[in-house]
Amino acid sequence: MKKDLADIIAPPEITIAPTHMKVGKKFARTVFVSNYPRYLSTGWMSPIINAPELMDISIFMHPADTADTLKKLKRKTAQIEAQLMDQEEKGLVRNPQLETAYQDVEGLRDSLQQAREHLFMVALYITFYADTLKDLDVLEGRVVNMLETRLVYAKQATFEQMEGWNSTLPIAADRLAVHTPMNSGPASSLFPFVATDLTGDTGILYGVNRTDNTLVIFDRFSLENANMVIFSKSGGGKSYAAKLEAIRLMMTGVDVIIIDPEHEYKALAEAVGGSFINVSLASTEHINPFDIPSVPEDESDDDALKSHVVTVAGLIKMMVGAITPEEEAVLDRAITETYAMKDIIAGKDFSKKTAPVLSDLKTVLESLEGGKSVAERLYRFTDGSYSGFTNFPTNVDLGNRLIVFSLRDLEEGLRPIAMYLVLNFIWNVVRGKIKKRVMIVDEAWWLMRYPEGALFLFGLVKRARKYYLGVTTITQDVEDFLLSPYGRPIITNSSLQLLLKQSPAMMDVLQKTFNLSEGEKSLLLETPVGQGLFFAGTKHAVIQVLASSPEDKVITTTPHERGK
Repeated sequence: MKKDLADIIAPPEITIAPTHMKVGKKFARTVFVSNYPRYLSTGWMSPIINAPELMDISIFMHPADTADTLKKLKRKTAQIEAQLMDQEEKGLVRNPQLETAYQDVEGLRDSLQQAREHLFMVALYITFYADTLKDLDVLEGRVVNMLETRLVYAKQATFEQMEGWNSTLPIAADRLAVHTPMNSGPASSLFPFVATDLTGDTGILYGVNRTDNTLVIFDRFSLENANMVIFSKSGGGKSYAAKLEAIRLMMTGVDVIIIDPEHEYKALAEAVGGSFINVSLASTEHINPFDIPSVPEDESDDDALKSHVVTVAGLIKMMVGAITPEEEAVLDRAITETYAMKDIIAGKDFSKKTAPVLSDLKTVLESLEGGKSVAERLYRFTDGSYSGFTNFPTNVDLGNRLIVFSLRDLEEGLRPIAMYLVLNFIWNVVRGKIKKRVMIVDEAWWLMRYPEGALFLFGLVKRARKYYLGVTTITQDVEDFLLSPYGRPIITNSSLQLLLKQSPAMMDVLQKTFNLSEGEKSLLLETPVGQGLFFAGTKHAVIQVLASSPEDKVITTTPHERGK
């Protein structure tokens, strides 16, 4: 049997009820807009168009005959004028509503007569879909509420759901025919393709807005916080985007500090005269976890030391693995006593004192009841194969504009510990001298796998704004990052988000986390390398990250391009 096109594209079944339809396995409901406010602002439909729920929206604009409209408006003017005169003769209090209507009608007559405006019969229909009737009611309430907050009122197409559904199909058929007269100005506000303007007077160039080819120029320090997250699959361009931002930030006077897990930022450091610090077991550059804590102006010595003790305890717990509550109490006491050995005590000025090292803590633990087990597990970091990594005084200088800490030559098990150690060291420096800085933490999911590491990174992100610091968190393992109880809070405490090409396995998690629409979800799956979604506060845009030829030579990570 030969099938025509209608048979092929039609759903397997349609059930029609007074207030909804069932199309295949989905429930559908159509509403029409019945009333508008006096003024409509540009882009008022943007929240509805960008909503992640499945909806079809149709806008019909039927041009009205100008001559016929002018005749009707003339009659309407006469009616309103007669009402005003009648009320004036009766001595009634003036009616502002009638006076406003008279001014509006006269203004529209002038605009139409002079061809500055045209009149349209406008219809707006919305069909939304859900898996159950309950979900359909909830979705309708959400959509209607978004409309009513803008004084736009919608009604169900009762007993005309089939006509309503057909009106929102891509066949350009207005079957409901519920029209509202509008002149060109308010009618243009329904135009759905409103591109977000992210071109500022200050900041750096992040890329090109693919919607309208404008430049995305933004100052991350102008938002409520300067933190940023970058999510992408391997090879999606996340490190490329971070390096490009680092170069451009430096040109505006911002210092940049980078945690580099794969030697990806070495060429960048060499090109701009930055410092490249290779953190490894055989390295001659060391960071002491027991460094004297910096004391900000708005904190007391006592608070700064206590906070630092908690941070050091988190690092030790990552080194030794799981510990009992009793061992945790012993560890806290041992760290305090280790500092006391060097006369670093709360209430005293300890800024000029010499910091202890990890082996001093091991000695104290061995002398405390219940501390020997922890001390034995610390052996490899104080006297064993890892001792060159954590058991020496700090000899690293952070005086350069660009500092890169590379962790590539550490075995995988040590990388989270090294990342925690370096972050703590940087945080101590940041608190000591406040200036514009951005810290880039690449492959942050390593740290997020450990509760202590995730908590420390979250605390860093949350408190960074106070010290003029912006933290950029980069990861390709979205699932590991979000499975941590601190993953989502880190995202919510980051005003900037950049989502580049994603793998299908991660899309459901990302869609839920970032409230992505189906169109945005498809874009992230199909987009080429270097393109994605850029979120800046409440604004977002489809972005393409672009570098100049000199910038590209410095920041590219493609092997064949590096060899040129």
